[in-house]
Amino acid sequence: MFKQTYLASAVLLALSSQVAFAAENDAATKEQQATDDMEVIQVVGIRSSLNKAVNLKRQNVQVVDAIVAEDIGKFPDNNVVEALQRVTGVQVTDRASGEVNNVTIRGLTDVTTTINGREMFTAAGRMLQVADIPAALLETVEVYKTRSASQLESGIAGQLDVRTQRPFNFEGSKFVMNARGVYQDQAEKTDPIVSALISNRWDSSIGEVGALLNVSYARTNYRDQNLTPGAVVPFRADNLERMFLDGYDWQPGLERGLSTAPGSTITQVGTGEEVEYVMSRDAIFQSDYTGKRERPALNLSLQWAPNDSSEYVFEAFYNGYRNESFNNILFSFVDWWGNLPAAAPEFYEGTNVIKSRGLGNPYSFTSGDLTKNQTDSYMFALGGKWDLGDNTTLKSEVVYQTSEFKSDFLAMRTDTVLPYVEVDFNDKDGVPSWGVLTGEGGETVDVADPAMWNTAQMYDRGNKSKGDALTFTLDADVYLDWGIFTKAKAGLRYDRRTSEAYTRTKEGYNQQSLAALDPSMLHTNSNFFDGEADIPTSWVTINGYELWANRDAYRDLYGFTGSSDLELAQTFDVEQTSWALYAQSDFETTLFGKRLDGQIGLRYSKADADLGFFDVDGTGELQNVTNSSSKFLPNLVARYYLTDDLQLRFAYTETLRRPEFDQMNSYVLLSPDVTNIGYGTGSAGNANLKPVESKNYDLSLEYYFGEGSSVYGTYFYRDIQGFVYSSLRRMVFNDETYIVTMPDNSSNGVLKGYEIGAVYFLENVPAWLDGFGIQASGTFLDSSQDLPNYDELGALTGYTTRDVFGVSKSSYSAVLIYEKEDYSARLSYVWRDAFLNAYEAPLFANPRGVYRRPEQSLDFQFSYNVTDDLVVTFDATNITNEMFQQYYEDQDVFNFSNSIYSRTFGLGIRYSM
Repeated sequence: MFKQTYLASAVLLALSSQVAFAAENDAATKEQQATDDMEVIQVVGIRSSLNKAVNLKRQNVQVVDAIVAEDIGKFPDNNVVEALQRVTGVQVTDRASGEVNNVTIRGLTDVTTTINGREMFTAAGRMLQVADIPAALLETVEVYKTRSASQLESGIAGQLDVRTQRPFNFEGSKFVMNARGVYQDQAEKTDPIVSALISNRWDSSIGEVGALLNVSYARTNYRDQNLTPGAVVPFRADNLERMFLDGYDWQPGLERGLSTAPGSTITQVGTGEEVEYVMSRDAIFQSDYTGKRERPALNLSLQWAPNDSSEYVFEAFYNGYRNESFNNILFSFVDWWGNLPAAAPEFYEGTNVIKSRGLGNPYSFTSGDLTKNQTDSYMFALGGKWDLGDNTTLKSEVVYQTSEFKSDFLAMRTDTVLPYVEVDFNDKDGVPSWGVLTGEGGETVDVADPAMWNTAQMYDRGNKSKGDALTFTLDADVYLDWGIFTKAKAGLRYDRRTSEAYTRTKEGYNQQSLAALDPSMLHTNSNFFDGEADIPTSWVTINGYELWANRDAYRDLYGFTGSSDLELAQTFDVEQTSWALYAQSDFETTLFGKRLDGQIGLRYSKADADLGFFDVDGTGELQNVTNSSSKFLPNLVARYYLTDDLQLRFAYTETLRRPEFDQMNSYVLLSPDVTNIGYGTGSAGNANLKPVESKNYDLSLEYYFGEGSSVYGTYFYRDIQGFVYSSLRRMVFNDETYIVTMPDNSSNGVLKGYEIGAVYFLENVPAWLDGFGIQASGTFLDSSQDLPNYDELGALTGYTTRDVFGVSKSSYSAVLIYEKEDYSARLSYVWRDAFLNAYEAPLFANPRGVYRRPEQSLDFQFSYNVTDDLVVTFDATNITNEMFQQYYEDQDVFNFSNSIYSRTFGLGIRYSM
């Protein structure tokens, strides 16, 4: 629960460093007002930022939306993803680990992120972890839903271009400092978010020079809680024994699962008898996930204009990530039957699916898992711009970036056989209930008692990945007078990318009573799930932090302390060289007496990758393969002015996504047939993966009226070829057959829909309504994806058409704004419909589709200008304290996970001069 003492801490944390500044500034302001009869007020704040965003959308040839800082360094959000949640077509409602984490554009997650137009990535991947960018470093973020030939071709969902401040953005010197204290109610901690910007420009003997430094630091303590019933599997109806594949002939992983009709049967192996079955869950488990995350960031920008015709810029950008998390798990199987209860199980009406039951002697375990992650990413850019006469401009840049990710994971399990468990898999609206008893109808057992647990497995894992890139670009702009063509642009981009990854995995077993350990090694949580379910709210497990502190002693106890046990083995080493050439032209003419303008272009992209993969599970030898791809990508955007304020826009563009490096691993890991089913199994990557390609059509109608007000609608269509999907392939090795799972370009899809939006501030209204405004949008999607089906021997048997993963059919955003004189406030609500989130592993009988229930969030921001230079802010997120839930197909019968995340309350100040 929210506590006043923590709010007081947030107030003190945010205000303590600025009291002296505020007093001095307030006195100076009053003196200035006394001597000046009139002052010029610069329009800043919510309305100003929305005006700029509307103008960016209106003036850009591409289909683009944007967010603009309300003032220098003034974003009430913690990171770029949170700041994007009010943009039309962007869906960001996953609040795990104390913040919004992921961004989709029109339901698709493949988003390319650039910093000042430069592609940036995290470690060995192709994408940037956008949540690692602090909002305090932003000037604007532009969301491109179409692409010109001069822009990067990657990202079938779209492109986010994050723009940071530069010294020439200001007329002179500038200093801004922000400090906020943010309280996380589940973690019951208050954390700082601080940033500072200092900038100046000077006239010198060598021309005009500018320098800017912007730094930011954010810390977040979080607590996420999850409660989940396990997979759905068949049991004999007569004795409730689980029906495993070696004794019964049934197909796991069916699209819709086994039949839930009462009286359904499965054939018994050997006898051929048809045995009636019922469906039930195999486990019940809960996770109490706590941690602390830190994000330092820095942006340095140096500009030099020696004369009116040239300008040079050097920029350095750094963002870091530190995360230390402790996952505390309580897990009980509910498919091992020792003593059958006297009471019969309860079934969902009209089905053979068990809703609630009791069972004796199930095997159970707890786990204390500590994970330490660290990322450091650097980008350095040196560029110039030269005016070559009145009509030609030449620009060039050299960019170097490097990024490294490290992770260590250490976990120890404790286990026991519980005396008796009663469980209701769907007690209320998808939330289970369960308890541990001494026996049927007996007293409650305290699972926080160390005497009932023994130590068991220990897992010690590590990973490291890193990548770097050297990029050169050259672009020329030429103003033309060639009929309808007004401006030409051409250029090239060269990029050399390297990527490496390393891993280690060790595990062992040791048994001793948990009560015999030093008490400091034990952890007991409390108040789990915030009173939202009838479940164990406290249990004992290994303290992950103490396990880490004593890791050498426990590694020795479990028998893996040798240097070879702790070394990381390299999994891949990749070098990719890519080229891109483009040419495009702006055009302008009249059609039926109205202005028609636009842009037409062609981009050629080619990439050659040398891929080296190491057999970390066998010989350690290296295999080298290559992967090459090339593509011509045409684009056309046309904008027709029906009136000065009403414009119609059409765009045809093509984009692509190249496969992740680790998906192309050429090694095959095989497991022999040990259950006499007639074939072994295996897993592998696919060195022959091709890029996913998308042909994109957009048609929009936009009406701009009033000061910064607009209403618009867009219809879009995406034809996507070659989705990478987990597929099966039959292989023969040493005369034995194996069915191998590997990624393949085996799925195609279509995404279409429309989005509408509006920004409007009331005008010519009574004084009490003056200052109110609204920002609203809706996105409505229809998607389909053809997923391949295979039989048990790996043969393709057909396709199933499903929704594209991650796509909600509808989503809404509504923001009520008030801004007048020294006050501004914003109440924002975002909602997205249910969506197909993932496919369950094909090892169970449950329906494979895992859906997310509709998600929503209500947030609030408020600011008060104490003086022209000092602003106090308050903000709150997830005000309604939502529960985030998943289910298999039928949420009433096949409920799945339930998660509780924090509400946050922040109080801050901003000082500028």
